[in-house]
Amino acid sequence: MTGAPSPADDATGRWARATIDADAIEHNVRLLLRRSEPAEVWAVVKADGYGHGAALAADAALRGGASGLCVALVSEGMHLRSVGVTAPVLLLSEQPPDQIDAVLRHRLIPAVYTPAFVRALADRAVGRVGVHVNVDSGMQRVGVRPAELAPLIEALRAAAPSVTVDAVYTHLACADEPDHPANAQQLGRFDAALAELDAAGISPARRHAANSAAALAIPAARLSFVRAGIAIYGISPGPGVDHLCGGLRPALSLRARVSFVKRVVGGTSISYGWRHRFDRDTTVATVPIGYADGVPRRLGTLGGDEAPRPGADVLVGGRRCRIVGVVTMDQFMVDVGDLPVRAGDEVVLIGAQGDARIRAEEWAQRLGTIGYEIVCGISGRVPRVAVTDVDPS
Repeated sequence: MTGAPSPADDATGRWARATIDADAIEHNVRLLLRRSEPAEVWAVVKADGYGHGAALAADAALRGGASGLCVALVSEGMHLRSVGVTAPVLLLSEQPPDQIDAVLRHRLIPAVYTPAFVRALADRAVGRVGVHVNVDSGMQRVGVRPAELAPLIEALRAAAPSVTVDAVYTHLACADEPDHPANAQQLGRFDAALAELDAAGISPARRHAANSAAALAIPAARLSFVRAGIAIYGISPGPGVDHLCGGLRPALSLRARVSFVKRVVGGTSISYGWRHRFDRDTTVATVPIGYADGVPRRLGTLGGDEAPRPGADVLVGGRRCRIVGVVTMDQFMVDVGDLPVRAGDEVVLIGAQGDARIRAEEWAQRLGTIGYEIVCGISGRVPRVAVTDVDPS
């Protein structure tokens, strides 16, 4: 069974693509605005928009009503400016001092939490620079600890008016578990830090603490604005808030085409390590996308001959079909049974086909990770194709 190939999906010549529904991102931002009001939404578009394309995600989020954007790296902010984004762009952590000139030149908002960085910023500033102070209320990643605020306050006072505090913020470690006591503890520590800053005469009007999970589930964390990341892409921040994600629309679909079809004999095995043995005659389709593209090797058959874990499902002809054998760097194989599959037929890895759907969260659950890692892991080898009004369900 070897049907005639279809044309490749785009100019790259690949039979694989990620389709990005910008309307879904816009819809999700509007939904988060309604859920978070009166707080604003700032959209997190770091890591190339969580694998969706930063420029596309930023444009869609701003159309949906986002007031600003957040990134991790100076280069990410520079990219947004290069494509014409004029909205506020916040850097979520302090940057290397040798990047300060680029931060100022591209009108990016610096995060600050060390006296040394504040002094370096003041030395380079021309005119007023508004900053956001990051308070470490318990995440213990970056930020100034509440007990160590005094030296930072001194540096900020010395740097005024060149450096002005426009906002103070923190990040919650357990927001995807809304009932976790850490959330209340962190917000309490943040309030204490705000009070100390207020007493020192640093009283910015803007305060922010909520990521996607907190925006959905923790009203006390919404404050001036929420920093919405994974939710704007239609993916749940975690099982503890799944019940609040019903209105979100996934923006990304990962699709490929069958490149080769063959009939295999029961009793034979397939792929590296021969981890899958066929118990009957069946049809196998090869799909030209693999772990170098972001399809994790662990989605294939795992284990030995005695108790292997079956591979994950993909959609072929509107039906769930199982990956068989180990996912290889550039390809994987699917047992399609007796379906009349031909080369060029569509295979859906993430997304909908007919009435069936596979979500990024399904991959995450199988792999013991989170949806963030799934979409961010889709590599640059996979072309991104912007679409409109796709898969509104």
